[in-house]
Amino acid sequence: MRMTWTDPMTGKRGYLVVHSLVSGLATGGTRMRAGCTMSEVEDLARGMARKTAVFDLPVGGAKGGIDCDPKDPEARGVLRRFVEAMRPWIDAHWVTAEDLGVPQHLIDEIFGEVGLQQSYHAAIRRAPDVEHTLRRVRAGLNAPVPGGLLLGDVVGGYGVAQSCLGVVRAREWEPSRTTVAVQGVGTMGGGAAWYLHEAGLPIVAVADVVGALYHPDGLDIPALLDSRDRFGEIDRSRVPEDVQRLPREAVLAAEVDVLVPAAVSYAITSERVPDVAARIVIEAANTPVTPEAEEMLAARGIPVLPDFVANSGAVAWAWWLLLGRVDADPVLSFSVLREEMQAKIPPLLASWDGDGTTPRVAALHLADLHSERNREAEAAGRVLVSIP
Repeated sequence: MRMTWTDPMTGKRGYLVVHSLVSGLATGGTRMRAGCTMSEVEDLARGMARKTAVFDLPVGGAKGGIDCDPKDPEARGVLRRFVEAMRPWIDAHWVTAEDLGVPQHLIDEIFGEVGLQQSYHAAIRRAPDVEHTLRRVRAGLNAPVPGGLLLGDVVGGYGVAQSCLGVVRAREWEPSRTTVAVQGVGTMGGGAAWYLHEAGLPIVAVADVVGALYHPDGLDIPALLDSRDRFGEIDRSRVPEDVQRLPREAVLAAEVDVLVPAAVSYAITSERVPDVAARIVIEAANTPVTPEAEEMLAARGIPVLPDFVANSGAVAWAWWLLLGRVDADPVLSFSVLREEMQAKIPPLLASWDGDGTTPRVAALHLADLHSERNREAEAAGRVLVSIP
């Protein structure tokens, strides 16, 4: 299902794509960026369906997107009117959340203003005790974690970090000698950089919209992240003088073991492939590597761990929270997510090492198996979604 919406106040366009429904539900965030297109949202909705399938979650995939700069003074009003226009889907079928340009606290504020309480509304309303489930979800999202942040804000980046650490362990690399470059230091990239730094991996390059920062011995990630503004831009006046300032595209060419594109879709195109010098690319953003570029990287012996595995920790955790598998205890959430994410990595690398099957193809096979199992269960009349 594809829907195009035009804001009556500003003329800006918004899109909703529902790729698939499982038990009448689909999940996927709402993003906002200048230049967002229907084609982009279609790709993202397909990716969401793959994420839920890989983790065997009882929900389909969807995505919302708005062609608007989140810094635009009109952006909040546009987002609210988009939510109001999509209300029939939001009320009954579409479980949405934060995405590029739309933080969770903002979308929850808007859901509250229109009487829907929280962005997981379509699932929460199915619970026998809605208020109890709503309290559990809010407690989980707002549980404090070290660093002065909230669990709901860091869990996606933590999942990406665990994907990276799964590669490090499968390859038997020494963490302190495994260099990393991260493109984008927003919710996903910043969280991944934080937890990889905490695990002892030197993050030698990061990039935001202003440019790239590089130090061969590793950057002070906590200090850089602490200097970000609300748009995820690092305050250059607080960057040490011995840190090199480079064009933002330079992060993609950093000579590192692990490259984590965590900024925008389609960041690595076929034109960029010759510049990539990493041993593996781990997709933290949604579709940051184009299909043509991924094929070219594979030909060079550089595997790409696909987004619907590497960055799926956030959606998996959100549904575990809805289903009661985790709660407001960050220790439990991190333990479950670490175990689940790291279990996904070795089989994908084994296929690559064995016969050259790319991690994407191997992961798609796993997603197809789980999707087929859901279809068979629905055909047999089994209840797949039970919200406690």
